[in-house]
Amino acid sequence: MDVRTNLGGFAFVLDVDDSPCTTSSFAYLVRKSFFDGTRFHRIVPGFVIQGGDPTGTGRGGPGYSVVDVPPSDARYTRGVVAMAKTGAEPPGTAGSQFFVVTGADAGLSPDYALLGKVTKGLAVVERIGRLGDATEHPTRKITVLRMTVSP
Repeated sequence: MDVRTNLGGFAFVLDVDDSPCTTSSFAYLVRKSFFDGTRFHRIVPGFVIQGGDPTGTGRGGPGYSVVDVPPSDARYTRGVVAMAKTGAEPPGTAGSQFFVVTGADAGLSPDYALLGKVTKGLAVVERIGRLGDATEHPTRKITVLRMTVSP
């Protein structure tokens, strides 16, 4: 996946082995331009940046979900891309909201479907990750200009 934002670009490889349904759904949404124009609505410095909500509120999604329960030894370390979910949803539930880990280790339990790992542009992800305030909101608007499926 190639992600172009108003602060630069980054790329990540999809984890099709651990999350076949999640990665297929995500690629489908990318091909439909679902993410284009969305924002990173949650930024927690030293932890994660989160996007993929078409409403920008943290409550939106594509209108459906898929489930890929992550392996019990899943680790959410710097550059890992995973799917966000509510606490009420079962482990591995995925809609469209995703997060990228910016800290060394997010310390999360293996409840979040693995989407992939950043392969290029980690400095851009880390730059975005410094633009959050104490309430986990961005201090400036960070927009996904275009997301594409890499060949």
